[in-house]
Amino acid sequence: MKTVIQRVTHSSVTIDNKIVAEINTGLLVLLGIEEADNQEDIDWLTAKIVNLRIFSDENQVMNLSLKDIDGEIIVVSQFTLHALTKKGNRPSYIKAAKPEIAIPIYEKFIAKMEIELGKKVQTGQFGADMKVALINDGPVTIIIDSKNKE
Repeated sequence: MKTVIQRVTHSSVTIDNKIVAEINTGLLVLLGIEEADNQEDIDWLTAKIVNLRIFSDENQVMNLSLKDIDGEIIVVSQFTLHALTKKGNRPSYIKAAKPEIAIPIYEKFIAKMEIELGKKVQTGQFGADMKVALINDGPVTIIIDSKNKE
C-alpha cells in the first residue's frame, strides 16, 4: 500500500456536485492498493497513520498525533499512486490492484482505521470521479509505502 498523507485544516470530497465527505483539522489520506497488499499492510499502516506525531504541541513542535488532537480523517482511494513512469510518457497502472481485489482491501483498511482512531472515518467513493479539496497545513505531506518500512 502506498499513501500520501496530508495534514489539513480543511478537506472535502465532492462527487457529482455533492459533498460526500468533509473534515476540519486532521488528515487527508490518499491510498493506493496493489494486489500484494494484505491484512499485515493494513494493520501496520493504519497504526502508523493515526500515531504519526505531525501536529503541533503548545511549543509549536510537531509532537502530537491525530489521536492526541482528536482529529478527523478522510481516506480516498487513489490507484494512480502505483503509476509506473519509467517508459514513455503515458503512465502504466499495472501494479494497481483491480477493483475486485482492491475494494475489499479498501473496506478493511477503513474498518481498521476506525478501530485505531476510535471514530468514524470519512471516505470518498471507490472508482468515482472525485473532486478533492484541501487546505494543507504547514504544508505537511508524508508518503508511506507499507512495502518499504523505513
